[in-house]
Amino acid sequence: MVSEEKPKQLLHLVFGGELISLDTVDFRDLSQLDIVGIFPDYASALAAWRGKAQSTVDNAAMRYFIVHMHRLLDPQGQ
Repeated sequence: MVSEEKPKQLLHLVFGGELISLDTVDFRDLSQLDIVGIFPDYASALAAWRGKAQSTVDNAAMRYFIVHMHRLLDPQGQ
């Protein structure tokens, strides 16, 4: 009997908002942050990030980020 191993979950958070200045990562209004979601791997987080970033291309102050949550949850691991 062969058991299938599930790939390790490497959680990633995608979020964004309008920055006060393009020189910093300070948001204009924290209550208006757009939490896109939490994704099980980098590839799906990147696809979500790319979609949101492209949809807001007309607003130069709007930025989206990918946070590697798995690194925060397990700093000694992957």
